[in-house]
Amino acid sequence: MKTTIPLTTAMFTDTPRVLLTNDKFKVELFRYPCGIEAVKLNNSRGTVTVLPYYGQIVWDATFDGRSLTMGSGFKQPLPGKDIVDTYGCFAFHSGLLANGCPAAEDTHPLHGEMACARMDSAWLELDEQGVSLRGEVEYIKGFGHHYRANPAVTLLADRPRLCIEMAVTNLSGNAMPLQYMCHMNYAWVADGVFAQTIPDEAFRLRTSIPGHVHPTPKWLDYTRGLEAEPTRFDGMNRPEMCDPEIVFFADNLPQYGEKVSFSISSPLGYGFSTLFDTRQFSHATRWILNNADQQVAAFVLPATCRPEGFLAAQQAGTLLQLAAGESRLFSVETGMIEI
Repeated sequence: MKTTIPLTTAMFTDTPRVLLTNDKFKVELFRYPCGIEAVKLNNSRGTVTVLPYYGQIVWDATFDGRSLTMGSGFKQPLPGKDIVDTYGCFAFHSGLLANGCPAAEDTHPLHGEMACARMDSAWLELDEQGVSLRGEVEYIKGFGHHYRANPAVTLLADRPRLCIEMAVTNLSGNAMPLQYMCHMNYAWVADGVFAQTIPDEAFRLRTSIPGHVHPTPKWLDYTRGLEAEPTRFDGMNRPEMCDPEIVFFADNLPQYGEKVSFSISSPLGYGFSTLFDTRQFSHATRWILNNADQQVAAFVLPATCRPEGFLAAQQAGTLLQLAAGESRLFSVETGMIEI
């Protein structure tokens, strides 16, 4: 039996309040000092904190006392127009009309309009398998695109795992472009080891250098070697080589099967993994960065295309088109694993 509980902004206060609790879950509502509302989903293994009206950003995830979230200088989410205004989160929805880092000729914001979208509504759904925070936003522009987006985050019962979903429906009478990435900013794992169900050689180094990347001579020498042999990457043992960021791409994932998984394991006996369907996500990005301000090992970012901006996807032939009235669903399962 499924229970649905609508949420309103009036339900959130500065002091956390328990909205519901049972033998599997507890749900708390609170408001950060900055004024942003948050829902904390709890199970026996940990917590997931989601911002219900702010792009349904997954601000933090912690299981078995270990944070899954990237290191950053952000102590709380901050109000903003673009994701860089609050870039300390565990996961966000990148897209939907455009995705990734815009090239000089692009006009879209970094990682698209959905990342920090103000949601129209939010609600909870509870059953024996999980507790979900769901939401809806309708995007419309005069003489432009019109769609409905329904993001969701589900904490699974008695497991250190969550599911992240995005459903989008084109409400316009014309086709709309579609780019989407489930952007999960995982914590740095010292001496971590990558593994995946696709060949190691499937990952190729990003050779373009975005405007926000400022290479050093040492970094250029290192990445030249990775361009020839990407499998030589040893940055998890040498974090100084991951400043600035190092990015790998894997394309045409359906050739490796319908279901794929990616992971990173620690010598301390824990690991993280992500599973998804290549019929939904045909591309994957690996983003690694370690400096004084940010420490992140995004071992896989599932996407519909490379995150190099709208025009790059259009030129590469990887820009999706959603027909009038058509819907698409994207879903990933992610979290901790035992090694």
